[in-house]
Amino acid sequence: IVKLRETIANQEKREEHLQKKIEQIVKEAKVKMSKGDKKGALFAMKRKKLYEQEQDKIANVKMTLETQVIGLESAAQNAMTFQAMQAGTKTMAKIRDDVGIEKVDDVMDEIKEEMEMAQEINDAIAQPVDPLMADEDDLLAELNELETADLEAELLKPPPTAEPSLSLPDAPKNELPALAKKEEDDLKALEAELAGL
Repeated sequence: IVKLRETIANQEKREEHLQKKIEQIVKEAKVKMSKGDKKGALFAMKRKKLYEQEQDKIANVKMTLETQVIGLESAAQNAMTFQAMQAGTKTMAKIRDDVGIEKVDDVMDEIKEEMEMAQEINDAIAQPVDPLMADEDDLLAELNELETADLEAELLKPPPTAEPSLSLPDAPKNELPALAKKEEDDLKALEAELAGL
């Protein structure tokens, strides 16, 4: 690619050089025409035509070279892309070989086993520590037997002959003493005050 670019640069220099020559020949032809030298002017115009044909060839060569540069750059880019894709494919294959479906299945099985073990441990830790918990049914049965025995004993008791009387104090027979006159007046004043609110 570098060599092609150098060649294109050389062709451009040559093209510039030819353009200068063409401009010089045009001036020369004009001078000869002004002096009446038709033959010399015609000869200058033929040389100009040759240089213009050469310029056309150079333009075609440059176009061919530019096309090659673009094609080579594209091919180089494609080669790099292909190499990157190939490297990616190899890396993926290596990772797949390193991991493998069997290894993934094994790891998943191990994870499940560990989670089940953790659940068993949690269940074991969450169990109550009451030492009598296992005997709860036996204790309930024993309590029922005691209640039954108490009920039987109560039913088998002889009935009482007379009810014992309750001793309550006698109700007062006298009237309550009347409030003192001053207390009674204060109470009425307070009631009147509250009624005014």
